[in-house]
Amino acid sequence: MSETPVIGLEALNVAVRRDIEMIALPTATWVMPLKHPSGRHVYDVAIVGGGQSGLGAAFALRREGVPNVLILDENEPGKEGPWITYARMLTLRTPKHLTGVETGIPSLTFRSWFEGQRGAAAWGQVEKIARGDWMDYLKWFRDVLDLPVRNGAWVTGITKAGGLFELAVAGGEPVLARKVVLATGIQGGGEWHVPPNIREALPKSMYAHTSGPVDYEALRGKRIGILGSGASAFDNANHALAMGAAETHVFARREELQRINPIRHMEKAGMIKGYGMLSDAEKYGALTHFFRLSQPPTNDTFKRSKAQPGFHLHKGSPWNAVRMEGKQAVVTTPKGEHRFDYLIVSTGTITDLALRPELSAFVDDIALWRDRDVGTDERNPEIDVHPYLGYGFEMQGRDEAASERVHGLFMFNYSALASLGMSAAAISGLRFALPRLAEGVVKQIFLDDRDEILREYYAFADAEFTADRD
Repeated sequence: MSETPVIGLEALNVAVRRDIEMIALPTATWVMPLKHPSGRHVYDVAIVGGGQSGLGAAFALRREGVPNVLILDENEPGKEGPWITYARMLTLRTPKHLTGVETGIPSLTFRSWFEGQRGAAAWGQVEKIARGDWMDYLKWFRDVLDLPVRNGAWVTGITKAGGLFELAVAGGEPVLARKVVLATGIQGGGEWHVPPNIREALPKSMYAHTSGPVDYEALRGKRIGILGSGASAFDNANHALAMGAAETHVFARREELQRINPIRHMEKAGMIKGYGMLSDAEKYGALTHFFRLSQPPTNDTFKRSKAQPGFHLHKGSPWNAVRMEGKQAVVTTPKGEHRFDYLIVSTGTITDLALRPELSAFVDDIALWRDRDVGTDERNPEIDVHPYLGYGFEMQGRDEAASERVHGLFMFNYSALASLGMSAAAISGLRFALPRLAEGVVKQIFLDDRDEILREYYAFADAEFTADRD
């Protein structure tokens, strides 16, 4: 087989435009424009979040003839999502061949972007995608498609009046939209979690969550304690040692690290796509099993940790108590006490819609899984706090009046996990989630406008056949 030529990004951009032309994407929208009495522009869809999910959502909607979209992201350009901010792994954790954000257009895939610059041989040497490369790919994806992103736009609240949503933007003009898609990532249904026994016992200068900024330069020569045994805990342990920390200590609650990654089976068994087809009871049982297993660190990350002399792993050692003594944090575990110069918390997120300022006007209206009868008395509080979403990621109301108030809100972040599985905030799920989201949004818009659409349909009288008049 001959080597695929390195064509460069300029030529690849031409190929992308050609592919889009060949599949005849809609050049105009079918959606009836709305006019606001104030004269302000009304977007058909406002997307909160400009990472991979938000960019993919905008393109998927464009493919359905809904281009009147605006993406709002609080970060500066090129820093959307976690990839070059708080993510500290060397590579993505997903297999390199997974696709999704490009919605099936080959020239828009990461592989095409990579091979276009480095060739097929270089692609063959890649085991997993470097996170910096993934961020560069997303920047290119945004640019080549000319997706409409407003950066530095932190959405502080959303209200609804007259059937339209108004999104308040810190330091900027508010935005009017018919529909709102919350593509707000892993923490989009709540917040990154710091256990109370740490938050209440220590000054903020003594700890950080893995999702936040960490001044690793200041930790040179220091002893660092890390709570949690997932992939991000090991990523941060490795990064700290690489930056000159003297020791990193990872503390696992379990006596043995988790070995099974349920996502790998879900990918092979069709459950990434099919989870949304299950009954409520089946979803509840499947997700209970998922949470019980959790996810292990990747083999390469763990091996890098074990190879470093400053790395230490403590199994069966939850942090029962934390206190300050002098300038150090003292951590008490069932197996003894440990003293550290700094603590890093790798305890993931908690789901609680009341913690999201953009949802404060709707939080009492949104149906949760605890509102549903799932056929068991053994409720799982971790699942019950998730929003109960419809087929297209649309929020559901707790009653008829609440349903009207939340109509038009779509939850396209990690809190969709209970309703639609590994979908909205996972690379492995975007292939299936983006078409479903686009279908859900288009369905609402069409049905909202159906009376007017049908009136115009019945009144349509443009003659197509005129040959007999020549």
